[in-house]
Amino acid sequence: MASHKLLVPPPKALLKPLSIPKRLLLGPGPSNLPPRIMGARVHPMTKDPGGHYTLQEVEEGLAQHKPVLLFLTHGESSTGVLQPLDGFGELCHRYKCLLLVDSVVSLGGTPLYMDQQGIDILYSGSQKVLNAPPGTSFISFSDKAKKKMYSRKTKPFSFYLDIKWLANFWGCDGQPRMYHHTIPVISLYSLRESLALIAEQGLENSWRQHRETTAYLHGRLQALGLQLFVKDPALRLPMVTTVVVPAGYDWRDIVSYVLDHFDIEIMGGLGPSAGKVLRIGLLGCNATRENVDRVTEALGAALQHCPKNKL
Repeated sequence: MASHKLLVPPPKALLKPLSIPKRLLLGPGPSNLPPRIMGARVHPMTKDPGGHYTLQEVEEGLAQHKPVLLFLTHGESSTGVLQPLDGFGELCHRYKCLLLVDSVVSLGGTPLYMDQQGIDILYSGSQKVLNAPPGTSFISFSDKAKKKMYSRKTKPFSFYLDIKWLANFWGCDGQPRMYHHTIPVISLYSLRESLALIAEQGLENSWRQHRETTAYLHGRLQALGLQLFVKDPALRLPMVTTVVVPAGYDWRDIVSYVLDHFDIEIMGGLGPSAGKVLRIGLLGCNATRENVDRVTEALGAALQHCPKNKL
């Protein structure tokens, strides 16, 4: 989440004078980001939970606010939405804006093409589809983003994500190496093994596994009489399925029953979806039909045994 700091310098009140403070335009996902960004004029774009952004809506925002950076979340795990990305990179570049994409949930589980989709900064995490221990992350930059960072007149607020320094530490700039941090060796070995496993499986096979397993989950949930939160099947995130909390039930009762009686952990909503949905994750090696059968059996039992208010 600190990648925005690489591209958006502070105004003169904080470090050095700038004629115009830079701007950001945010899509769904980073709702807690605006008050944390030092020196940026942030223009949040908000929608009701379960919604996504169209090219027309984003273009209207780009034309109105003229940001230097658009931030979109590819896989919105709090609502279960898969945000389309095709065309957004080209659109941003037409308005001289960079595109930053959060792919923490989506990387490895659904198609994503950084170069073809014109993404300038893409980051992800190790703990989702890759099933590696949490604590390591990926980040990649386009040539446009690299040029933007290397032309900064001020240093980033973030020492740990000072990419020019990290590039030197990683041996990317051909200069004598300077110390930056102690490498988390065990985490990197774990990540390497996770990448080796997905390479052995094949990326397209991983995409198909998540797509087919989640489609099977959707069918089983609907057979129980449960309603999927995201209406449009094309916008449903294959890794995290959101289910409308059935009328009369307290979502906490359902979550607790499934955990206590079946040793399966599902979650309630998060942020804008809190209290509205149940969230079921099928990521990496957990995306199997056997696990779908287990969780739907547990949900069926929970619906029979959890207290239900008469409406």
